[in-house]
Amino acid sequence: MRFAWQIKNRQLARPPKRAFSHPLNLTMIAYNIIWWVPLVLALTGAIGYPAAFIAFLAITAGRLVINLARNNVLRPEAAAAFPLRS
Repeated sequence: MRFAWQIKNRQLARPPKRAFSHPLNLTMIAYNIIWWVPLVLALTGAIGYPAAFIAFLAITAGRLVINLARNNVLRPEAAAAFPLRS
């Protein structure tokens, strides 16, 4: 539904590009980097595999809740401006 709404309401062919250093862009980058931290720590030996699995599972569950809220709870206008999106 969200994607259909975006296509239907798209006024410009391309929205103007935002600067890379915009706080919402940095939030999204940090959101995606944090997801990979347990894997990197486990492969470098900083933490054990069971601890990395539990951390990765907890982060993934948190991302699931955030994405479910974005796609099912927020209005399309708010979802398009939501900073934590992949």
